[in-house]
Amino acid sequence: MKDEGYSVAEGNLASIMDQAVQDGVPILITRQNGGDCVIISSSEYVSLEETAYLLRSPVNAKHLLKSLEQVSGGGLQERQSNK
Repeated sequence: MKDEGYSVAEGNLASIMDQAVQDGVPILITRQNGGDCVIISSSEYVSLEETAYLLRSPVNAKHLLKSLEQVSGGGLQERQSNK
């Protein structure tokens, strides 16, 4: 994650936004008195929201994690479609 101070971000907001979109990297905007913020692209935000939604249900989260373990462990077999 890239880090920018508030005073730098204030004068360069457009370029910081471009960077977040083009590089796909979150940019942390820090302030002296706290209340920091993160700038991310809208597509990254949508992806995070979808992931949070899918993991909200414990049953769904367990199923998804089991599926990921199968993929990473080589526990899947290729199948031919009947179409």
